[in-house]
Amino acid sequence: MVQDALKLQAQGDAGPFDYNKGPTNDQVPFRPIHLPQPFGYPSHHFRAWPKTTLDVMSGNSALPPAPGVEPQSQPVHTDADFDHPESPFALVVNVPLIDMNIHNGSTEVWLGTHNTTSLAAQEGKQGDRASGRIAKDLLEERRQQRPPSQPLVRKGSIVIRDLRLWHAGKPNFSSDIRVMLAMIHFAPWYRNAMKVEFSEDLEAVLDRDGSGLQIQRTLVSAQTILDEYLNRGYGNSYNFDQESRLENF
Repeated sequence: MVQDALKLQAQGDAGPFDYNKGPTNDQVPFRPIHLPQPFGYPSHHFRAWPKTTLDVMSGNSALPPAPGVEPQSQPVHTDADFDHPESPFALVVNVPLIDMNIHNGSTEVWLGTHNTTSLAAQEGKQGDRASGRIAKDLLEERRQQRPPSQPLVRKGSIVIRDLRLWHAGKPNFSSDIRVMLAMIHFAPWYRNAMKVEFSEDLEAVLDRDGSGLQIQRTLVSAQTILDEYLNRGYGNSYNFDQESRLENF
C-alpha cells in the first residue's frame, strides 16, 4: 500500500484525493491472508443492528508532502455529506497499519458532533471533492464547548466512529506514509447501494465469516482486481446516501 500511495500521489491533480493532496483514497487488492478477521466487525457496538452490512472497504494514506508542497490540513468535514437520518445508521471502522500520532497525521476528531450535526451545517455539494465542509462559525462555536483532538492510536487498533462525526485529515510531517484501512458498516434498514469488489477466489473466505455481517459484494476475476484497483474515484465521489428513502424516518 505504501508503493501504491506513492503512485497515486504522482498522479497530481488526477489522483484520488479530497480537499487537498494530503490523504488519498486507495484500494487494497486483498488476498485471504490480508482480510481483517472478521472485517473489523465490532459486534458489541452493533447489538441493535442484528444483520449489519459491509458496503465499503478501502484505504486512507496520509503522505508526506511532495517537494515544494506546503503541508495542509483538510477542512473539518463530515463524510455524511447529504440529508442523512438523525439516528445512527453507519459506523466507520479504521485499522491503522502504523502507529498514528500528531506528527504523522493522526485524524483530528470532534467528539460528540454526530449527535447534533445536519446538512444545514455543511458547505459544498455531495460528490464534489470538497463536500461536507463544516461552516466556520459552527466550528468556532463547537471549539468553545469541546475542542478537537488528535489521538495516539497504536498499529492494529480498531477505531470506530459515526459516519456523521466531524473530523479532518491532518498533515504528515514524518518521512513515513501513514496507512489506514477503512470499512463502513451500515444498519440493515439503511438502503445504501454500494458494494465491495472482491476477487472470485475469495468467495469461500467471505462466506465463512460467521459474525452476522452481511458483506455486500461484487465478484470479479483476480486479474480485474489487479488491473483496476488503483483506478478508483476520490473518497467524496462515493455516495453514502440511501435509495428509496423512507421520509420522516
